[in-house]
Amino acid sequence: MKHHVQLKKVRFEDEDYFKIEHFDHMRPFFMSIVSDSNHWMFISSNGGLTAGRKNANFSLFPYYTEDKLTESKEITGSKSIFHVYKKGRTYLWEPFSDRQFEKYEVFRNLYKSSLGNKVLFEEINEELGLTFRYQWSSGDRFGFVRKAFLHNDSKDEITVGVLDGIQNIMPFGVGSDLQNQSSVLVDAYKRNELHKASGLGIYALSAIIVDKAEPSEALKANIAWSLGMKNALHLVSSRQIDQFRKSGEVREETDIKAEKGAYFLFKQQVLQPSEEKTWMIIADVNKSYAAIAETISLINDETNLMRMVKEDIDKGNTNLRQLVASADGLQRTADTLKDARHYSNVLFNIMRGGIFDDNYAIEKQDFVQYLAKANKDAQKNWSVDLRSLSAKFQLAELKELASNHKDPNLHRLCIEYLPLKFSRRHGDPSRPWNRFSINTKDELDGSKVLDYEGNWRDIFQNWEALAISYPLYVEGMIHKFLNASTFDGYNPYRITKGGIDWESIEHDDPWSYIGYWGDHQIIYLLKLLELSEKYHPGQLNTLSKNEVFVYANVPYRIKDYQDILQNPKDTIDFDFDADKSIREAMANHGADAAILTNRKGNIHHVNFIEKILATLLAKVSNLIIEGGIWMNTQRPEWNDANNALVGNGVSMVTLYYIRRFLKFFDHLFTQESIKEASVSD
Repeated sequence: MKHHVQLKKVRFEDEDYFKIEHFDHMRPFFMSIVSDSNHWMFISSNGGLTAGRKNANFSLFPYYTEDKLTESKEITGSKSIFHVYKKGRTYLWEPFSDRQFEKYEVFRNLYKSSLGNKVLFEEINEELGLTFRYQWSSGDRFGFVRKAFLHNDSKDEITVGVLDGIQNIMPFGVGSDLQNQSSVLVDAYKRNELHKASGLGIYALSAIIVDKAEPSEALKANIAWSLGMKNALHLVSSRQIDQFRKSGEVREETDIKAEKGAYFLFKQQVLQPSEEKTWMIIADVNKSYAAIAETISLINDETNLMRMVKEDIDKGNTNLRQLVASADGLQRTADTLKDARHYSNVLFNIMRGGIFDDNYAIEKQDFVQYLAKANKDAQKNWSVDLRSLSAKFQLAELKELASNHKDPNLHRLCIEYLPLKFSRRHGDPSRPWNRFSINTKDELDGSKVLDYEGNWRDIFQNWEALAISYPLYVEGMIHKFLNASTFDGYNPYRITKGGIDWESIEHDDPWSYIGYWGDHQIIYLLKLLELSEKYHPGQLNTLSKNEVFVYANVPYRIKDYQDILQNPKDTIDFDFDADKSIREAMANHGADAAILTNRKGNIHHVNFIEKILATLLAKVSNLIIEGGIWMNTQRPEWNDANNALVGNGVSMVTLYYIRRFLKFFDHLFTQESIKEASVSD
């Protein structure tokens, strides 16, 4: 029978979902399942997945590239095997598995919640009269929640021997590099234990993996436990799966060494006509012994634990909706698909660039910590000026502090300060060079963390949209842009709350390469400038008089013109000595140590006009008449799709944006009659 793949909008458990009917007739595709906290999940439409908290080093399942995850669906993530006893016969049913290809006539559907934080797989077996679903969701308190549904679609009583769970659970303390390079060695150190009274599985290393003759105890673990299937047997490995396929029987496991972790439940379930059984498996990472003991106590003593888990998930729904609403991501029109697309665009925009924590309110504690990390030496001199600030104050007060203070460094840091959260570099298992980290909470006490990080073009591209929702921060974004650019008119690789970063040469890494990522530099800056002039006319002109801007000190040295002519693909030298000294200075004195200094060793300050000129002249000096702007800084210039540039070539798009850039300033300077400006000699 031929099945047609269709997309529908449906309701499930009082939520909107998008449903793909017969998704198994498509090639497998990859999805990112989000949360309001620091969870991450990348899952293939065939069920293969990886997931964890914060970054790839806190994984619940192995962090592999997309192809390996898709191929590992039989051994990683969800696995369900049923012995169905019906009318005197026994049937083996393994939903979503290729092992039983064409054994039954089944229908498979895939659902993803409109909020983007839940995914549900459904297989309908009409021959057996059963439907099985499993859903992935998450909550900040309890972690990842896999909810299973087994429904009797028939008019007969059905008995089912259920073996259901998750496979290839990682122990705590295994980074992604170690797992990828030494997975067999990691297996040898694994220990999977069952706390029998509570049914909680503990997945830890027998010792931290180090090649040293010294004790190194593993003090944390990943965990899994269940609700809704009372008196079930538990397995903490996958060793008995084949045996269960043959006999329908298993023995409980309590302590398994040197095997991949798993968490399975086994029980005979009797379903009456139209009856549905549900159960949950809850899993989390990075748990101390105290946290494990607390969870065991909850399982044993709390009578409303199922409700608490549901409330944790519902709270995540509410928080995620509020995060997107804060960036104007909720809309209601006659076209619900466009509404969903708008929501999704805004969600991924704030995941990249961040969202402001509390509108224009600022927490003094975070601001003071930010100053200390930026400039450890000068921060002590500013303590008197900060005493007048309340525990929580408004952005207007911060701008007033900046304008009244004589120290240009405090002025700069005040204006640059952006209380963003929820940001992370874009990354997924197929981007090994682009690792992400979701810093939303403190590792020790769980308190809120405000942080952002992103590659240059990602951050400023996303801030353009964010500035429309929060226009009072647009000048801060402009300052961050200009102060992160270099004296030779280019920009570093990465922008973070704590400063800048650049690419270094790593001889053993084929992805290691250096170069200035100059693409989109003119237009991204211009968009922010245009927004500033739109919302705050005339404010840009006040910047030309004050020398409060700086230059980033990146250890790249652009070769001279004759050398570039000899080899236009090798245009930059990496200054190893400067790289070492800058990084050492940053560690000792703070992020401001990566700022250009003058001959006296003091931070070199310039005005707005000079910063604009440096950015502009870096492009104009590479003008090829009747061609465009020559891109020669070793890194891809993705902004010119017409020319399909990859690292080298002539960009017409950049030339067009330079004309728009010049027209903007022609109008701006004519209005204000600016005749001259001082620049560095």
